[in-house]
Amino acid sequence: MAAVKSKKSKGKSSSSKSNKTLVIVESPSKAKTIGKYLGSKYNVIASVGHVRDLPKSKLGIDIDDNFEPQYISIRGKGDLIKSLKKEAAKASKVYLATDPDREGEAISWHLAYLLGLDTEEACRIEFNEITKDTIKEAIKHPRKINMGLVDAQQARRVLDRLVGYQISPLLWRKVRKGLSAGRVQSAALKIICDREREIERFEPKEFWNIIAEFKKGKKFQAKLIEKNGKKLTVENKDQNDNIIKELNSGEFVVSDVKEKIRMQKPYPPFTTSSLQQDAGNKLNFNAKKTMMIAQQLYEGVDVKGRGTTGLITYLRTDSVRISDAAKQTAKEFIASKFGVEYSANNVFSNKKKDIQDAHEAIRPAIIELEPALIKDSLTTDQFKLYNLIWNRFMASQMSQAKSNSMQVSIVNGIYGFKANGSELIFDGFRKLYNTADDEGAKLLPSLEKDEKLKAESLKGEQSFTQPPARYTEASLVKELEDKDIGRPSTYAPIVSTLTERKYVAREKKALKPTELGFLVNDLMEEYFKDIVDAGFTANMENSLDDVEVGGQKWKDLISEFYGPFKKELDIADKAIEKIVVEDIPTDEICEICGRPMVIKAGRFGDFIACSGYPECKNTKPIVKTIGVKCPNCGKDIVARRSKRGRLFYGCSGYPECKTVFWNKPTDKRCPECNSILLEKKTKNKNFVCSNEKCGYTE
Repeated sequence: MAAVKSKKSKGKSSSSKSNKTLVIVESPSKAKTIGKYLGSKYNVIASVGHVRDLPKSKLGIDIDDNFEPQYISIRGKGDLIKSLKKEAAKASKVYLATDPDREGEAISWHLAYLLGLDTEEACRIEFNEITKDTIKEAIKHPRKINMGLVDAQQARRVLDRLVGYQISPLLWRKVRKGLSAGRVQSAALKIICDREREIERFEPKEFWNIIAEFKKGKKFQAKLIEKNGKKLTVENKDQNDNIIKELNSGEFVVSDVKEKIRMQKPYPPFTTSSLQQDAGNKLNFNAKKTMMIAQQLYEGVDVKGRGTTGLITYLRTDSVRISDAAKQTAKEFIASKFGVEYSANNVFSNKKKDIQDAHEAIRPAIIELEPALIKDSLTTDQFKLYNLIWNRFMASQMSQAKSNSMQVSIVNGIYGFKANGSELIFDGFRKLYNTADDEGAKLLPSLEKDEKLKAESLKGEQSFTQPPARYTEASLVKELEDKDIGRPSTYAPIVSTLTERKYVAREKKALKPTELGFLVNDLMEEYFKDIVDAGFTANMENSLDDVEVGGQKWKDLISEFYGPFKKELDIADKAIEKIVVEDIPTDEICEICGRPMVIKAGRFGDFIACSGYPECKNTKPIVKTIGVKCPNCGKDIVARRSKRGRLFYGCSGYPECKTVFWNKPTDKRCPECNSILLEKKTKNKNFVCSNEKCGYTE
């Protein structure tokens, strides 16, 4: 890839140059934070994300010209680009300080093109955290734009465009408008569909657990696990009853007692994937929400007494590595706050090849800023996520937890029982980070080998084997990571896309494929096996990594992919017959023409329409009550969508009653004016009065 050469300005004297250095970042909040650190000699402005991209209206890739991308300036950014050029023209230097990853590198490359900067010159700076020292140090060490990173991003963008812009129209023609396919998206859909079919095929099997309860000072239980030294499964009630009969005629004797000190190592600090999983499991955040809030914490939050402050390191990383400086600071903090015995020198390594190890794990940027100290400066969700990140990182640098564990073997004739107990004797890292591994069991009473025991009770409990659980967003992210499908930056949008396309529905936290999801997945499996194959997708990710380190030319990679893909595309276009997806019937009758009403899928969600379309174009929204009555007329308040898809809340008596709220009404009343309170998640404010003249908040 040829370097972008600088464009010489005409008719401009050197006197028109300012003494300021221009620094360009992606977001306005990031610009505000960095501008504060750098001072008046620097002008920090935001590109507001990408400035150039492939056109939305067409493929934008010249396949005949070796897959050359046809980039254009993004629509609506003309004024911004003019402003960037103006500021760059008068600046003494220009530094591109976009995010330290492939996407950020590509944004810098596109900015260099538009501003006429030479990519062979040191115009790029990067940093892993937004703190004063880090920013000032980064300014001292500019570098050239890394074309390996740029080319890897271009390869991904072109691959995704070729797949999405050629399979999606096929689905539009053969099934219905609004459908889509994608490399990672389609592989994820197959994983969800495969799991659902596994659940459908599952046949539960009966089994019984036989539990004996004993008492020696305190009660404890032992479970039957073996017969004649071999694992035993009790399959039915008759077998259960016969065994219990035998046990009642026998004698319980302690055959073995094992006691040991069990050490539990702390978990490593968060990667992007593990953060999304833990936030999903512990905070009930979806991946998209997690990344949005993490971005806010990274770019900077207005902290009382400190001003705008970046709170965490860069949020897109596969690495568990921690800098020596951060380790030392954490060590000193832990020793001071909890005691020297809680401090440890823990080193973590990545389980697999990882070329994004240049970035540290996700950790607090300023360790001394304990979550409780800055809680008043954060929104509720920001505090929850920052608290999770801070605790996980600090816990990763703490001592192992220590438990006294005990396992007792008890025999009754040919039958063997096991009882396990545990008692925490030193909490270590668990002082800050709770784990699922916390047994919560009490230590068993003191028992000796050959000691005879009397069962207080002996009973069998019927159970059935359970099907595998449906994926949640958190478990899907883990599965994608384990299969090496996608990268941290791609996990968050996947489920959003699948649900928006109506391929997957949420049942509480579980992801269940719809009939449409099965239909699209089956078509993809039949005609585009490679696209949905986990192994193929993982190999493609590895190939993108090779492009990044210079091991493969990105256009060669695209060419190798496109030949077989184009053949599959042509076959599918000829072989797939038009598929009619039936609308979902309702009990409603069209008040205009008398035909039945049906549920249709629209751009902003499902809606009700007349089955007589296009002769009758009667439509109405699907409304959902929220359990709150209208304060003006007493009818139900319902959730609706505006024409632009924005959620709002209005009276079901519209148009007679035109009561409307942009924030969710509650059944709580304002203590000052008795108007209803609205949910509004802002800093320190969970509820606000619906009466604007009142101004009450809580």
